[in-house]
Amino acid sequence: MIWFVGAGSGAVDLITVRGQRMLREADLIIYAGSLVNPELLREAKPEAVCLDSARMTLEEVLDAMLDAERKGLATVRLHSGDPSLYGAIREQMERLAGHGVAFGVVPGVSSFCAAAAALKTEYTLPGASQTLIITRLAGRTPTPETEALDKLAVHGASMAVFLSSGMLDKLQDRLLAGAYTADTPAAIVFKASWPDERVLRCTVGTLALTGSEHDIKLSALVLVGDFLGGRGKRSKLYDPAFTTGFRKGTDAD
Repeated sequence: MIWFVGAGSGAVDLITVRGQRMLREADLIIYAGSLVNPELLREAKPEAVCLDSARMTLEEVLDAMLDAERKGLATVRLHSGDPSLYGAIREQMERLAGHGVAFGVVPGVSSFCAAAAALKTEYTLPGASQTLIITRLAGRTPTPETEALDKLAVHGASMAVFLSSGMLDKLQDRLLAGAYTADTPAAIVFKASWPDERVLRCTVGTLALTGSEHDIKLSALVLVGDFLGGRGKRSKLYDPAFTTGFRKGTDAD
């Protein structure tokens, strides 16, 4: 059995309990070495084989998985964050299915969750934004034309931008081509939840300058939107005037 496990956003104690158990039981661990906290490998049993997929092709990863499966060994494919976001897992699962190999997925804490925690905020504030767009700039890997960042930016929603911290000049231009202004709050969160985490608050208009001043090029998430600026209204859920299925509000009188 092969398990795709989300390692969490970086801090070793942000892996799920299930993911930690899978890691401890694995005979083979193939981990994303450029992204996963290596301290997590301390959970592995002494005899487990650990392979860094940053130095491997898809074919090499699959060969290692299939070899372990033929030997009846337990395999963990350890991905950063949650495997469903920019995890490149579908191509692995399709090939495993073609070989008749059973597999499962253990979700993890994504860096966009850890970034909001670092900023002590939430993406969906009443009166500010009720939508979160998770996206990335087109680079060496293209994006669909309909998902070009300037087109998504017209919504003015809360936005978490992955894999784009090395292109902050371009990102800033694309954001300003949408509904955001130079004064729209923004933040750069470097290595969210890691010991060397850094939180840089700025605006869309100062995004590129802030990144340059702090030498941000990799491993950072860019957050944009009015949710960062203290805007928003009180939630209806706990408003004494609001009736719910569990409590009668004063509006019912």
